[in-house]
Amino acid sequence: MRLIGCDLHSRQQTLAMLNLETGEVEECVLLHEGDKVRDFYGALPRPVQVGIEATGSMQWFLELMEELQIECLVGHPAKIGAQEPRKQKHDRRDAQLLLRLLVERRFPAIWMPTAQQRDLRALLRHRHLWVRMRVRIQNALQAIALSHGLRRGAKLWNQEGQQSLRELRLAPHTRPRRNELLRLYRHLQKKIERLDRQVAEVAEKRPLSRLLMTHPGLRPTPLEMFSFC
Repeated sequence: MRLIGCDLHSRQQTLAMLNLETGEVEECVLLHEGDKVRDFYGALPRPVQVGIEATGSMQWFLELMEELQIECLVGHPAKIGAQEPRKQKHDRRDAQLLLRLLVERRFPAIWMPTAQQRDLRALLRHRHLWVRMRVRIQNALQAIALSHGLRRGAKLWNQEGQQSLRELRLAPHTRPRRNELLRLYRHLQKKIERLDRQVAEVAEKRPLSRLLMTHPGLRPTPLEMFSFC
């Protein structure tokens, strides 16, 4: 078996690798160019256990490790940093520290979502982005309505309310702004409704989601935020 402490960065990774059968330790720097990373890990005799520190750019590496069926532990940065009294960062020393924690079975691993869960989170984040954009459009349209004496509140977004908004007599520069905002609102609304259906379909396939939806007031979209995240 091989244990690998991997100091992962965006452009390269520094490795400290121990062969438990021979006791041999190897160190190297692996550039993230082409298929170098895939070829390196793919050629390693199994089993292999890799330890990395949690970072924002690690998702591609985790997906590669899952594809190659290599166990990859993700460590808590603060707990790993507490094991190194020297504050100056050094890639080689960091890789050696990760390897030492793996060998001593003190690696502070954190829970990580599966590839499927990460993909479902992407669906939720995508929907959330469109909702935030829709809110900004709604706020702008509501401001136009209120400044021209149209007070409908939430009813501004039903068919009758939007018709009233279209019928407002506006100044030459405000009129095209209102029209563009209304078009954007309808466009975003269609996209969000489609995403709502996707989320509801996914929620229906998950037993825990169905169980949570038995509680009054819970809908598929907020429910999935609890289930996936």
